[in-house]
Amino acid sequence: MMTRRLRLTALWAALLPVLWLATACSTNPATGKQSFTAFMSKEDELRIGAEEHPKMIKEFGGAYADAKLRAYIRRIGLKLAGFSETRDLPYTFTILNNDKVNAFALPGGYVYITRGLLALAENEAEMAGVLAHEIGHVAARHTAERYSTAMATNLGLMVLGVLGSAAGVPSGVGRIIGFGAQAALRGYSREQELEADMLGVRYMTRAGYSPDGMTSFFYKMQTHAELERAMEGKKGEAGNNIMSTHPRTAQRINQAIGLARAAPVSDPILGRGEFLAEIDGMVFGDDPEQGVRRGRVFTHPELRIEFRVPPDFVLFNSPRQVIARGPGNSVVIFDMAADKTARKVRSLRGYIAGTWASNLALRGQERITVNGMEAATAEARVSTPGGPRDIRLVAIRGKEGRIFRLAFTSPPEMTARLSVEFRRTTWSFRRISEAEARAIKPLKVRVVTVKDGDTALGLSARMPLGKFSRRWFETMNRNALGRGLSPGGAVKTVGE
Repeated sequence: MMTRRLRLTALWAALLPVLWLATACSTNPATGKQSFTAFMSKEDELRIGAEEHPKMIKEFGGAYADAKLRAYIRRIGLKLAGFSETRDLPYTFTILNNDKVNAFALPGGYVYITRGLLALAENEAEMAGVLAHEIGHVAARHTAERYSTAMATNLGLMVLGVLGSAAGVPSGVGRIIGFGAQAALRGYSREQELEADMLGVRYMTRAGYSPDGMTSFFYKMQTHAELERAMEGKKGEAGNNIMSTHPRTAQRINQAIGLARAAPVSDPILGRGEFLAEIDGMVFGDDPEQGVRRGRVFTHPELRIEFRVPPDFVLFNSPRQVIARGPGNSVVIFDMAADKTARKVRSLRGYIAGTWASNLALRGQERITVNGMEAATAEARVSTPGGPRDIRLVAIRGKEGRIFRLAFTSPPEMTARLSVEFRRTTWSFRRISEAEARAIKPLKVRVVTVKDGDTALGLSARMPLGKFSRRWFETMNRNALGRGLSPGGAVKTVGE
């Protein structure tokens, strides 16, 4: 009898939080819908945004330093935010010094846009659509929804544990549901992204912008995604998987078209001339502080090193590593050993075998010299989900205790054919002089006036972006090319 009472007490205690959660919803003024934000107050959003803001800036390459461009983005952002339901928030708009096409927002009114995205946009309306979409996430309190749902899910799992103990449910059920909840909460949901699009169109039309700006930029993002896949040597469209929470671009395009038709604006603002004038001279691609790519050559002025990857390989740069992708899913990876580890290394062969590749069955270990620098190399064969791969590792000791690392990966059937080119990449690794380092300049967006006889082929041929110059030109100028090049018109190019 006593055992039964204890079970009932446990059940009632477990159900109380669930009953509370069922009533912990409020109507969001932006969406007009019931919104569950019980675990994150508006005060929490302000605090979290302020705490995470410096972390976001550091993670994405810092803030872009052009004061004039920053003031322009802030002015347009505040204009849009003034038409939102959260106009009283202290909004902060930041351009990130990052070449990826990206934008996002933190709770409390922190909105970020990369210079990579600005290089892709062609007018102020397109940029306004992106900023308005992010303001929509803030106004709809999507982060608070995500966090609160996650907390409720965790509480639900705790309840399930209590109920399971009382009713004899296997404990493994909780772990399975926990994984599903984590999968569902990674990033914004499809519904939240579409909701932010809807709010974005509302704010940009209230501000006088053509809603077609959002639609045209969605098309441009789709074209850019195809270009990136081509540069990575991949074919076809990226498929959705269970971990994907963002809607397909096509779905968002269709909704944006419908919203644009439903919200026409008389004499809408496009702002092409002003926008192009603002981004003329903006850094394109790599910032020299993170190293620069010129075709197949990667140079880092601060580290004072340079190397060249094989033909048909395409370089991708990030703050942590440089990757070159080639035929047959062959890959070259450049990075550095952690400073703390590198300073303790006495033998490079020992470092490869005992630290860098301690879990591999190495063979062919040897000491080598690369352009006067001490180095070591080894090779191995590993199993991957894509099949077996041959790996060649090269560790090079630089100045100030640094250890530079090159890893060459290829399918076994291509290893012999790529061997010579991989060795050439190794021997191309060299120190550069102070004068060479000072001479490195970033590529920049250059707005040029179309002249008689100019063609897309001719204009793109002047861009130092290798075999993808033509596709970059067409992607950056999608709208202009759709109307047809005409003398006196302006287009974006890339140059020094």
